[in-house]
Amino acid sequence: MREDLATDAQPDVSPASSGIHGDADVMADPQFPQTLDAGLSISEFPTILPTQAEGWTGTPAIQVSRDGRAVFPKPTVVSFSHTSGSFTFEAQDEAAGLTLDGTLTIGPEGLISIDTALTNTAENALTVSRLTPVVPLPPQIAEIETCTGHHLRERALQRQPLTEGLFAKNSWMGRPDFNSATLLTAGERGFGFEHGLVFCAHVAFSGNSTVFAERTPYTHGVIGGGELPYEGELTLKTGETYHAPRLLVSVGHGLNEASARFHAYLRSFHPELAKPRPVTLNTWEAMYFGQSEEKVLSLADRAASIGVERFVIDDGWFTGRRDDTRGLGDWQVDADVWPHGLTRVTDHVHELGMEFGLWFEPEMISPDSHVAREHPEWMLAPNADRLPVEARSQQVIDLTNPQAARYVEDCIDTLVGRYRIDYIKWDHNRFLTEPVSPASGLPAVHGQTEAFYGIVDRLRERHPGLEIESCSSGGGRIDAGVLTRCSRVWASDCTDPIERADIQRGTSLLVPPEMIGEHISESPNHATKRTTTLTTRAATAFFGHLGIEWNIMKLDDAGLDRLKRWIDLYKARRAAIPQGDAVHADCPDPAIRVDGLLAPDRSRAVFRFAAVSTSREYPYGLVRFPGLDESATYRVRPLGGTAPYDDELSPACRTRLDWWSDEGIAADGALLTQWGIRLPQLAPEHCLLIEFERI
Repeated sequence: MREDLATDAQPDVSPASSGIHGDADVMADPQFPQTLDAGLSISEFPTILPTQAEGWTGTPAIQVSRDGRAVFPKPTVVSFSHTSGSFTFEAQDEAAGLTLDGTLTIGPEGLISIDTALTNTAENALTVSRLTPVVPLPPQIAEIETCTGHHLRERALQRQPLTEGLFAKNSWMGRPDFNSATLLTAGERGFGFEHGLVFCAHVAFSGNSTVFAERTPYTHGVIGGGELPYEGELTLKTGETYHAPRLLVSVGHGLNEASARFHAYLRSFHPELAKPRPVTLNTWEAMYFGQSEEKVLSLADRAASIGVERFVIDDGWFTGRRDDTRGLGDWQVDADVWPHGLTRVTDHVHELGMEFGLWFEPEMISPDSHVAREHPEWMLAPNADRLPVEARSQQVIDLTNPQAARYVEDCIDTLVGRYRIDYIKWDHNRFLTEPVSPASGLPAVHGQTEAFYGIVDRLRERHPGLEIESCSSGGGRIDAGVLTRCSRVWASDCTDPIERADIQRGTSLLVPPEMIGEHISESPNHATKRTTTLTTRAATAFFGHLGIEWNIMKLDDAGLDRLKRWIDLYKARRAAIPQGDAVHADCPDPAIRVDGLLAPDRSRAVFRFAAVSTSREYPYGLVRFPGLDESATYRVRPLGGTAPYDDELSPACRTRLDWWSDEGIAADGALLTQWGIRLPQLAPEHCLLIEFERI
């Protein structure tokens, strides 16, 4: 809302007033466009909340209505203030009966935050359909990239030209979901991880949302986003205010630089991330619903013996939960499975020196449960005659109903206190479809999301040190709204390392590596049936928050020793690079992936070289390692020595590389980053790790 748009008249930009000399220079705007025929008398030059009243012909950023009739606002800035890193304004439209407040901030990490709020100042109710701030794009922006995906294949990158029109990634599932944009990136043609100007937008909200890029024939385009409410979901009484989700925008030279800003921003909410991230064992793929006290105790003993530091019991511990058709909502320990409650198990886990974690899915409810039979009105439903389509025999509990929300929170709070729970794996396995609250008769996604935030915030406040993971069918709820509260995400239910190579790449566009749960699982993989080596599985999980998703009771002593060696290597890396900078190389060969984790001072680094398929190059071309200090000299060698990688090499290899030894070689940083070195030819679907230490 520029102050010059307070009147219908366009600013005088005639030659006499535009001025090359004198005081007119202060007022001249060298970017403001001419007005041409066959349009409006105000040229298109969008603000952060563009509307038709300022001549914007794209999607209006403010869409509101009263009594079923659209209101077209024309806010006028009435006050503003600024500091070196922020700008705050207030704008009013008395005729429309609303006030807008906004703050634009550039944080210490260089990330742009845009917070907007709308207040109803009239006597009758105001319905908000859209409040989606934008930032303008410069003329060299030519392409856009987002993520797409589905369960077991989350956050795959897709790219297309930025053409005239609207490109939007919308989520109507009550969560960002597997198909989330994660980041909507607009960049120069051919941009990559290492090069090209990019603008990356993300909406910090866990409910229904949109992120979009829009270009008209009259402007270079904008990028923005916000919430997508259902009709009537956001209705403001007199004096009430709607705070739109925060829009985050990162500008950088290449995706690595832009992503680093998001990483720094999210780390600032979690001082616990600076501590060593505990190696985790989760029981799901070890025993599924076949839990028993003795099996869990034995698994805990074996986990501790190989260096596991956090032991998590997954789905199946609560009343009547022998499969996924019943029991959700009955958050009481099943006495048939746990004759001593969970006391014997949790005490034993803590005595072994491990943290204890427990799985919940608090927002869901099984119709076949005690709580659903006692309170059928607690389930979201489009009307009194039917429930939404089931998913995994479950529905959604109405957290906008204070009684239902209090029940859920009290159940978790009681268990956390009674059993000294250190960690919650918080799942969310169902789309929120036809999400109407029987208590209010209104759509409930916004309220459901805010209620979830409130429960998590209060649990963390009452139980200092409690960590919570956002697990949502794997990667269904990964956004900056939940990540300011949860210190870990489960990137995907697919633990196949070849699939994870790109899943984890896409996740790292937003999420710092130590917040991404990356687990070593069994082979053949439970999701894909693919067979892979332990080295490949461990190397793929090496940069994130390491865990085990495996029935290690089946391993013999030699197998346990090999697994323990990888855990020990991870702990050594964790100590040397506790919070590293994640980088990805732009590789012309589509068969390989080169990813790195670098110490902030560039004294150390670990890179992963993965062959996800058969290469078109034979042998591989030179492989570069971006991000290293070009003025330094590094000791380069296989991490852990050459022995762990003997089974990774292609059987076609007739000679060994001269430098491929436990001692490695010394190499200049400039050589490593600009030209690269030769790496061993791998068999397809294998990988290796290389360490770099400044000398």
